[in-house]
Amino acid sequence: MRHNKKFNHLGRTASHRDAMLSNMATSLIMHKRISTTTAKAKALKRYIEPLLTKAKMDTTHSRRVVFKELQSKEAVTELFREIAQKIANRPGGYTRILRTGFRQGDAAEMCIIELVDYNENMLKEKAAKKAAKKEAVSELKEDNKRKKNSEKIGAWVWLCCEHHVLGKDAVHNNYQKNKEINEKMQMYTLRLTIN
Repeated sequence: MRHNKKFNHLGRTASHRDAMLSNMATSLIMHKRISTTTAKAKALKRYIEPLLTKAKMDTTHSRRVVFKELQSKEAVTELFREIAQKIANRPGGYTRILRTGFRQGDAAEMCIIELVDYNENMLKEKAAKKAAKKEAVSELKEDNKRKKNSEKIGAWVWLCCEHHVLGKDAVHNNYQKNKEINEKMQMYTLRLTIN
């Protein structure tokens, strides 16, 4: 029985699989995006993400650990110089798998695996969405401020009308009964005198 065996052998021996994943990881680091089958991309994701996390801490030990897996000086240099700086603030999930359809010959499901921080188009779209959301939130806040100001003006007009209709003494008695309205009246009068 195959219980608890989640490891995808990809139809290869252990040495062949390790060499293939190492080569694919090197290609992904150098080119930032590669096209492959979905099964290989999922295996590569599990293989390369710990290496990318290691690269965040630029020490001799972490360089040696990564070099042991990749066996390419150029890839290790690129990883620690360029990629590590871009992914420094990302807490994981450095790669993205985008499905592209099925291969003509054997109908294998194909995909593109890429480093998330190097897809300029998606980053632009994300920035545009973020800006639109920020603008919508600021408009909402402005609308709320306008509503509050109109309520304040309405309360001020009501208080002024009450003052003219009832007379100063009657209004003064009403304010003593309700201290909250009295404080608001003082605030509005101060604001009006300042403006």
